[in-house]
Amino acid sequence: MNVFLRCAMVAALVAVLGSFSAAALAQAKKVRLGVEGAYPPFSEIDTSGKLKGFDIDMANALCSQMKVECVMVQLSFDGMIPALNSRKIDAVIASMSITDERKKAVDFSDKYYKTPARFVVKTGVKLDITPAGLKGKRIGVQRSTVFDRFLGENFKGADVVRYTKQDEVFLDLASGRIDAALQDSVAAQEGFLKTAQGKSFTFIGPSYEDPKYFGYGAGIAVRKGDNALREDFNRAIAAIRANGGYKKIQDAYFDFDVYGAPAATAAGAATNAATKK
Repeated sequence: MNVFLRCAMVAALVAVLGSFSAAALAQAKKVRLGVEGAYPPFSEIDTSGKLKGFDIDMANALCSQMKVECVMVQLSFDGMIPALNSRKIDAVIASMSITDERKKAVDFSDKYYKTPARFVVKTGVKLDITPAGLKGKRIGVQRSTVFDRFLGENFKGADVVRYTKQDEVFLDLASGRIDAALQDSVAAQEGFLKTAQGKSFTFIGPSYEDPKYFGYGAGIAVRKGDNALREDFNRAIAAIRANGGYKKIQDAYFDFDVYGAPAATAAGAATNAATKK
């Protein structure tokens, strides 16, 4: 009887452990991705309430390549890294620039696109885009972004107005509550200049891509030391670059190489598209 009971207990334990292992494996194949949903054309909500955009399509393509289930978790941009490090999400796909400063808090995959920054103003407005020229001017920017840091360190005399979402920046720019806005050139082109709201606005000043501020392109953020997931993303990025999946997604949104476009190419494409409204 004792032998029988011991065998039964061992069998039950093996079954429990097997069930646990299967559950753990299933859990391991589910990746929670922090996304923004307020940064067109990279991430936004459509009229039916669903997430769409370049970042969203890229996330789905990468997860498919990795054979994992994507679970999109919509967050404000300034809450992404805290949510990642508190294990509420597993990775961030939100046009987050790979910078040396952010590398102190998180690890990054290889880049999946790179575009420069530019200022936008109302057409006809004459602003000298220098520290002296912007002194006392109200400049809008999304909080906790590379653009925010760049403004704070290089245009200290400007009245920097910070917003939680990029579309809030464009709303106040259109209504005249701020004098100019600094953001990614392609986000400005697609999310504002090509819309009815932005038809009376234009780019001004140079393009900016100094790695000290703007980093080395947009990458996927993971927790420090999560090398396995980071490498999974790296392999997936390389794979869709090679098999045509990346180009298919890119061509649905852009008419230039968003992956490695130099400032002149990306900003020029943005300017040209904005003038063809």
